[in-house]
Amino acid sequence: MTTLVRWNPWSNFGSLPRKFDRSEDFSGVWSPPVDIFDNEGEIVLKAELPGLKKEDIGINVEDNLLTVSGERKREKEVADNAKGVFRSERVYGSFSRSFTLPTTVTVGKISASYKDGVLTLSLPKAEEAKPRQITIEAA
Repeated sequence: MTTLVRWNPWSNFGSLPRKFDRSEDFSGVWSPPVDIFDNEGEIVLKAELPGLKKEDIGINVEDNLLTVSGERKREKEVADNAKGVFRSERVYGSFSRSFTLPTTVTVGKISASYKDGVLTLSLPKAEEAKPRQITIEAA
């Protein structure tokens, strides 16, 4: 038999200072999430890269392997002025994500844009790979 207990988000509020004292370290490997979808004549890749400037992002294609890399750095004022970190859950450091491109992608026509922390790559398909309608002729 399972007992259901109503969760109270404020039940541990009294122990909050103790939790602040033992700062948890979330400095693991950062792997930004991506969405990849087929949009008829192109494949679109969107990567969440909050807090990065476009100058911090590298995009490389070699031997049909697309690599997105970069580095998110801790804010200078926090690193220099902080007397102690109470809690740090945001991950900083370098990342690299690689994706094997299908042979139908025209590598020379790949384009990228970056807005509001989202990198969008447009990977156009070769003309022969695009879907096309075939009409049936009368015999």
